[in-house]
Amino acid sequence: MSEFKLLINGDLVDGDMEMDVLNPATEETVATCARASEAQLESAIAAAKTAFPSWSATSIDDRKKAINAIADAIEANGEELARLLTQEQGKPLADATGEVFGTAAFFRYFTSLDLPVKVLDDSEGRRVEAHRKPLGVIGAIVPWNFPMILMAFKLPPALLAGNTVVLKPAPTTPLTSLKLGELIKDILPAGVVNIIADANDLGAPLTAHPDVRKISFTGSTATGAKVMAGAAGLLKRITLELGGNDAGIVLGDVNPKETAPKLFDSAFQNSGQVCIAMKRLYVHESIYDEMCDELATIADNAIIGDGLEQGTQLGPLQNKMQFEKVQELIKAAGEDGKIIAGGDVPDKPGYFIRPTIVRDVAEGSRIVDEEQFGPVLPVIKYADVDDAIDRANASEYGLGGSIWSADADKAYALADKMESGTVWVNKHAELDPAIPFGGAGMSGLGSELGEEGLEEFTQLKIINIAR
Repeated sequence: MSEFKLLINGDLVDGDMEMDVLNPATEETVATCARASEAQLESAIAAAKTAFPSWSATSIDDRKKAINAIADAIEANGEELARLLTQEQGKPLADATGEVFGTAAFFRYFTSLDLPVKVLDDSEGRRVEAHRKPLGVIGAIVPWNFPMILMAFKLPPALLAGNTVVLKPAPTTPLTSLKLGELIKDILPAGVVNIIADANDLGAPLTAHPDVRKISFTGSTATGAKVMAGAAGLLKRITLELGGNDAGIVLGDVNPKETAPKLFDSAFQNSGQVCIAMKRLYVHESIYDEMCDELATIADNAIIGDGLEQGTQLGPLQNKMQFEKVQELIKAAGEDGKIIAGGDVPDKPGYFIRPTIVRDVAEGSRIVDEEQFGPVLPVIKYADVDDAIDRANASEYGLGGSIWSADADKAYALADKMESGTVWVNKHAELDPAIPFGGAGMSGLGSELGEEGLEEFTQLKIINIAR
């Protein structure tokens, strides 16, 4: 079994401290892993800084070969990584397997991209070229809901662009990242990627470090604001993919029985622990009762349990803090509306909450106004679709949203009115490595994925030549 060591300057090293990692389905220890001190963080940053000149001078084709080799290693160890992911994160093994192999696919996608010199003007009097240059050391901070795939939003484009990286996973889900360090130790030159684990105490020094030129952070809006403040003193680049309170708006022309399963999956994937999960559902009054009933039936029939058990559809909340927060929101929801499915905590170990549907609730309730990040969906009645759009847009967040209708043209016109980084029509929460992803409002800054996501890891340099 892996010893779960840190990767610093090409070596697997013990942490100056250790920490236990719990299985959220059992509340038992999965493994004890290395925990880095601030001195070890300094060593990791120094190693990345030292490795940068050589790595940035490596040809892009050779960088692509290394990224593809990482994808090969992930796939070759996919079964072990998936099982480990389920144990530390809680999601069903099938979902964990999809995440692991999706991670490899995201790595391979970025090797399909290039950073060519673009000629902006080639006239008689001048030639103007746009070059994309690497930034230097990147601090990549990854959350606990998708430890593997969200790492793949950051690591491959950073490496392809010629940067070096210090990767910090969430304290409650460090094992898959540390295992990755073991797998890639001999694939990359020493110091190109360094992986540390902490107990929520190294994010601030990583963010504010003068030798780190960019922070790519995925996590809560509150923590994202702290990252932005920490980076401000040095005006370093930041990409922030933060919280969301995504609204789905269902028109009265849909078939509730056909649409309800899609809506349920959009809200409850990964037990609702998805930044772009549907977190508010607006349903036209003409089909409101039927839609609520259909959603409640699906919720009542959902199988929750340990992700390693056959047939489990939804796992636990990932950590105790989130578990307690969601319980508070459910309690408030029961006072403001009517809970028609779920709302209870099974009498067994683990951070389990049954999928919960709340009806007859509106803005002003915490369950509508706040991001629950758990298995709870408020269903809100509306009469006028323009009013529903206005209510959906009233949130401080703007990560994603969706319109559901039998008339795709009508839905498209309404989608244009929604104020969010991504709007889906008749689906929700679809991500593709080739499609840029980012939020509006308090949901973040910058873009990830696609060509735009790659360029976020570069400095634009213009060369203007007189003739």
